[in-house]
Amino acid sequence: MTTLTTLPFDNKYVEQFSKENDEPKWMTTLRLEGLDLAQTLDLPKPDKTNITRWNFTQFKHGAEGEKISDLKNVPEQLKDFIDEKNTPKNIVILRNQSVAYAALDEELKDKGVIFTDIFTALKEHEELVQKYYMKDAVAVDEHKLTALHAALMNGGIFVYVPKNIEIKEPIQTIFWQEDREAALFNHVIVVVEENSEVTYVENYISDNESEETVSNIITEVFAYDNAKVSFGAVDHFAAGTTSYINRRGVAYRDATIDWALGQMNEGYTVSENVTNLIGNSSSVNARTVTVGRGKQTQNFTAKTVHIGLDTDGQISQRGVLSGRTTAIFNAIGEIDNGATRANAEQESRVLMLSGDARGDANPILLIDEDDVTAGHAASVGRVDDMQLYYLQSRGITKKDAERLIIHGFLAPVVNELPIETIKNQLTQLIEGKLS
Repeated sequence: MTTLTTLPFDNKYVEQFSKENDEPKWMTTLRLEGLDLAQTLDLPKPDKTNITRWNFTQFKHGAEGEKISDLKNVPEQLKDFIDEKNTPKNIVILRNQSVAYAALDEELKDKGVIFTDIFTALKEHEELVQKYYMKDAVAVDEHKLTALHAALMNGGIFVYVPKNIEIKEPIQTIFWQEDREAALFNHVIVVVEENSEVTYVENYISDNESEETVSNIITEVFAYDNAKVSFGAVDHFAAGTTSYINRRGVAYRDATIDWALGQMNEGYTVSENVTNLIGNSSSVNARTVTVGRGKQTQNFTAKTVHIGLDTDGQISQRGVLSGRTTAIFNAIGEIDNGATRANAEQESRVLMLSGDARGDANPILLIDEDDVTAGHAASVGRVDDMQLYYLQSRGITKKDAERLIIHGFLAPVVNELPIETIKNQLTQLIEGKLS
């Protein structure tokens, strides 16, 4: 059953927004198609989470931000994200929806590497963007939120790595929701051609504790034959932001996509992380860590879809819940018919710090092929009394012992983040939430 929804923006607004950004005709057409679909399509239906009353449609759409002349002069809110000792060579900072700072190593530019905001990419690399934008990973008509995203996309990043290039220095993006009422409809595309390698890391931050707004984020990652993509992220939207985050990957022959996601949002959150293993011998390692507190509701889904031969999909989810948090963790391994010798493994672990918190870990295997291996593990429990006793017997206080156990519990994901400053920043966020 579909529900008619009155949206705060109409065709005239969308056309004018597209015109102001000097977008190609196909993008304007796609936006209008998305707006039309958003009027009638249903919201997505995440397992065991009712999101029908969440705010996805009331927000301020446009906002600009000031330029940053030098990384040494970044605002205080961003300093923890930037390594002062080793100034990043490849970094873009988006302040609201404006590019505040951008840098790309000249050597990479000469090799044909593209790392720029989505609007610049539409102007300077239109054919490339059109080839990947909401085509093979995420479709416009999946549900109301993908349609809304297509209509109102107001920022994002485009990364393109040509064949036979290994980028040794990480590429980093910081998305700063500085305007407390402004929504982020970010679209991120990462394309890595044959025999190439890149590490991409992004941060989302805001501080709107009481002002309500929306983040509607879609990421599409394409790893071609024998390519490797390491994708790290730390999401930290404040309590006033309702978040829909959809990260999809497509891996071709012998390609690898590694996800390391720290999801530290304070507000309502729905997060999907799906990787399609299309090529033979392709692989994915999807790791997620979250710490929930207060009264927030969160729903996390990690999924591997095995299509090619000899594919390998690994999922690891770790969650720590306190207060009256409700969080659902879905780990899904889907092996399609013909995906011979696929391997799908998944592990979901949830640690409860409060009697009022609720956590569900749901391992799911969907197998339509005989010659495969698959396994799953899931647990929901509290801090181990024996571990506490052991640490306290060594002179450590109960509070410090609990902190050590929790950090150790989350370490398998935290330690995999590819930039040291981001790893430290995630550790600080975890520490802050536990305090």
